[in-house]
Amino acid sequence: MTLLIKNALAYIDNVFIKSDVLIENGKIKSLGTAIDSGNSVDRVIDAMDKYFLIPGFADVHVHLREPGFSYKETIKTGSLAGAKAGYTLLCTMPNLNPAPDCVEGLKAQTDIIERDAVIDVVPFGTITKGRKGRGELIDFASIADKTAGFSDDGTGVQDEELMRNAMTECAKLGKVISAHCEVNELLHGGYIHDGEYCKAHGHKGICSESEWKQIERDCKLAEETGCQYHVCHISTKESVEIIRNAKAHGVKVTCETGPHYLTMCDEDLQEDGRFKMNPPLRSREDMQALIDGVLDGTIDVIATDHAPHSADEKSRGLAKSAMGVVGLETAFGVLNTKLVKTGVITLEKLIDMMSVKPREIFGFDGGKIEVGQPADLALIDADREWVVNPDEFVTMGRATPFKDWKLKGENLLTICKGEIVYEAL
Repeated sequence: MTLLIKNALAYIDNVFIKSDVLIENGKIKSLGTAIDSGNSVDRVIDAMDKYFLIPGFADVHVHLREPGFSYKETIKTGSLAGAKAGYTLLCTMPNLNPAPDCVEGLKAQTDIIERDAVIDVVPFGTITKGRKGRGELIDFASIADKTAGFSDDGTGVQDEELMRNAMTECAKLGKVISAHCEVNELLHGGYIHDGEYCKAHGHKGICSESEWKQIERDCKLAEETGCQYHVCHISTKESVEIIRNAKAHGVKVTCETGPHYLTMCDEDLQEDGRFKMNPPLRSREDMQALIDGVLDGTIDVIATDHAPHSADEKSRGLAKSAMGVVGLETAFGVLNTKLVKTGVITLEKLIDMMSVKPREIFGFDGGKIEVGQPADLALIDADREWVVNPDEFVTMGRATPFKDWKLKGENLLTICKGEIVYEAL
């Protein structure tokens, strides 16, 4: 298909400028302000000088639940939800059955991806066999070329020597370790932040140290081994400071946080499973530290940690519900409303963190609107108002802390490899 997008506010060289964009054979063919549609163009789309054309969002932390847990989500429904939200790349976490810890385990997932995904979906391999966070490391080289990187997400690697060896091997391969950081012996059965709400309502708390203590260890190991180390879903002020200092000392460390950690804190908790995730919503002070980390570049990426569960699994309150909330379909609207429209960050900064930096860190093509680049694009209305209604989600998950929020900003069109995969024009 040959597409011409006219009068777009296109994200080119990190700024928005008015431009037409001609797409042919899956790539961007030309840019300019007066491209002639001619007879060879199959379709012309007018952005009317008000819609923003951006590199499609890339989420390097999602759970699409297949194989093994298709009652929660499937590759098809998860990738359709991503397409609706403006994502053209999703990287899937490995808490699956079978776990992607070998060639056969990975193939069980990639076969489904090849059959059902409507956008690009790239898996993470595990760090340890069975994704146990202990025991034996996998054969990284055997699946390195088919993975985004390696993670035991959902489980922190508990043994320091095991993580050192994993980083050493991944450094040789030029692959990223994407770490869920959690010290098991500090959890004590907790399930929400060990803060004021926890104490007032008789819950069991998760201390901040359970997160930052392992980040502190791993930053030292990353410095020692030269591994590219990426920290998943940071939530505490100490985590921000540790990573800030490590970067200042030249450690190859990057990190992500999620929309909910930047816009909510434990003061917003309700006795409802849709407020339960791991790590938990922390204190207001932690939330502000994360915002500061976004502003000064300590935090590189905003990823959703999209983690669908069944309605039953999320209906058991804070104490007994499964950990995890959905996030793909609300991410841009929440961040645009709470951070961009309020003047905390610019729209350009948000696109950099949601589209450009994830691809740079993990070595993916795209992320730029340039001639010759893959036509992986989204057309955004930054002012369109809507209300979060989980019953209208494409994902099979319905548990979101943003239910009934009034938002500004919605995706209108998603193009992946030059083909329209979602449209709401």
